[in-house]
Parts: sequence; structure tokens; C-alpha cells
Amino acid sequence: MRLPVAAAGVILAGTFALAAPAQAEGNLVVYCSPQEEWCQLMVNEFQKATGINVSMTRKSSGETFAQIKAEAANPKGDIWWGGTGDPHLQAAEEDLTLAYESPMLKDLNDWAVSQHKLAGGKTVGIYMGALGFGYSADVLKEKGVEGPKCWADLVKPEYKGEVQVANPNSSGTSYTFLATMVQILGEEEAFAYLKKLNENINQYTKSGAAPAQAASRGETLIGITFQHDLVSTAVASGAPMVVVAPCEGTGFEVGSMSIIKGAPNLENAKKWYDWALTPEAQALAAQANSYQLPSNKNAPVSEHSPKISEIKLIDYDFAKFGSSDERKRLLSRWDKEIGAAQ
Repeated sequence: MRLPVAAAGVILAGTFALAAPAQAEGNLVVYCSPQEEWCQLMVNEFQKATGINVSMTRKSSGETFAQIKAEAANPKGDIWWGGTGDPHLQAAEEDLTLAYESPMLKDLNDWAVSQHKLAGGKTVGIYMGALGFGYSADVLKEKGVEGPKCWADLVKPEYKGEVQVANPNSSGTSYTFLATMVQILGEEEAFAYLKKLNENINQYTKSGAAPAQAASRGETLIGITFQHDLVSTAVASGAPMVVVAPCEGTGFEVGSMSIIKGAPNLENAKKWYDWALTPEAQALAAQANSYQLPSNKNAPVSEHSPKISEIKLIDYDFAKFGSSDERKRLLSRWDKEIGAAQ
């Protein structure tokens, strides 16, 4: 499914106007998968807008999915906001989330609505971002090697011990990388590639964004992650990061949002859902140095956001790689053939 590119829009006044009430209107438990700063900003602004008291837990996509599964018999969370779309689709398939038709759907880009339809209404796209890798120009100069341009370059011997990526069991970002390589190369060739790449990996991190931060600090030369995370790191740290859209093409995420089945505060979860799809809420991303493409057509697109139109995207098969069986099978094979070699 190739996604159309959204143009930058203008925030529409009054699209979703919520005056802060005089007193709180109950509670809400949010499981949040993007970076802590964005999560906290969203929580603070929602509390101001509604008076609802929010408790937030930040974990990576894979960890959040595991937590929701573990709590299925006695749900503790109300809504899962952000993180790669594949685990949200898997949660929908396993009946861990609820279908919801937000009045905001009409204002969303086609790719966000497609995510909603694919999940039978149980999740929705809130942002989009392309996978890639990056490095610090300063560190590259120190190492005296040529900068990589393609996925194939990352297995070259000059990058031994110089590449970092997350563990796909905990990281939705890294699962997207695994699924991307299978789709580009075919499964057998993809695992042969990952075995070669393993020889150059210095660490499999828990968080998908961690390799970008490590690269900006000079702790690794190359970080494999979403391109917007590399941009965020560069803007925040001032490091001269070079962001690479691999020459072979690359996969992408549709960051998603889902209401947890059995949510203790269901009505407040719906309020968050509707609010999070407004231009005003999605405009908060740039304030937190997050530069994904927003799903609302009327939300502004930051000048720092990667230019999706200039990136060669593969026709990512969300239906297949967002299924529970395929995820379990691929992760099991990764554990046996890659993880066990560490």
C-alpha cells in the first residue's frame, strides 16, 4: 500500500475547541510509545483542555503490546497512543482493542483512514514516518570511512562494530526494519543479510530511537531508525547528522492509536482519541522535536520533517506484517538465528 504525500496545511480555528472546565472530569490512563517529551506534552495539554486527570506510562511499542496482552483479563490502561502501526494491528487482531468511529476521521489523510479500515475500526493512523539510517558527519570524518548510502553498505567490513539498531522484540521500529528487509530481499536473503549485519552490530537497544541518540553522541557511527528520529536528534543536540534514505527503498510506519478493550475510563479514552486527531493536538509534535508527518490534513508540517515525496517507499504490506502469526514467526526466527548469536 503506497501512501499519498500530505501537503502542509493550516490549523483551522475552532476545529476542536475545548475550554478548560472548572473542575476535573475523571481520570484517564494513557500508554504512550513515542518519546517521553512528546508524551508528556500531550498529557499536559489534554489535561488543560479537559480537566481530566491523566496517568501516563511510556514504553516502546513492543513492550506496550506485551503489557496490554498481559493485562487483558483485567485491563489497567484506557488508550494506547503512538508507536508503530504493526503492533496496533496485531492488538486489533487479538481482540485487545475496541472499534471506534471518531468524528475526526473525515479530516484525516487516506493512509490514516486505511489503517482504521484494515483494523476493522480498532486503530487509526496519527502520523507517518519512513525508516532509514544516519550518522554524524564529524564521527564519519574521524573514522576515515565513506558514508553508507544503501542497506547493502551496512554489512561492509569497514563498519564492523559501528552499527546500532533496536531489538525487534521490544521495538516496533526494529520490527519494521525486519519486515522491510524481508519485503525488499525475500525472507531467506533477508536473514542472510541480517546475519552479516549482526557482525557489524555493537548493540541491540530496547528503544527504536536510541540508535539515533547514540550516533549523535559518537557512541556508534551508524544508527538504524526512523528518519524523523534522526532529525529530532540533530535538532535537539546540534550534532551534524546525515540522514539517509536507503537507495534500495525503505519501509515506513503508520504510527497509530487504539482504545484498549475493557478500558476503565472508556468515555475519557474517546475524548483523548478525538482530541489527538485534531490539528491543534498534532501541531504539538514539533514543540517536542518530533517531525513525523501528521495524519490530519489541516495540521502543519514542520520544515524539519523528512520530505516523504523524495523517499523511495516500498509497497509495505501492513496486512501481512501487521498480523500476529507473521510477527510471532519472524521474531521467533530472529531470536534463533540472530539474537542467539549475540
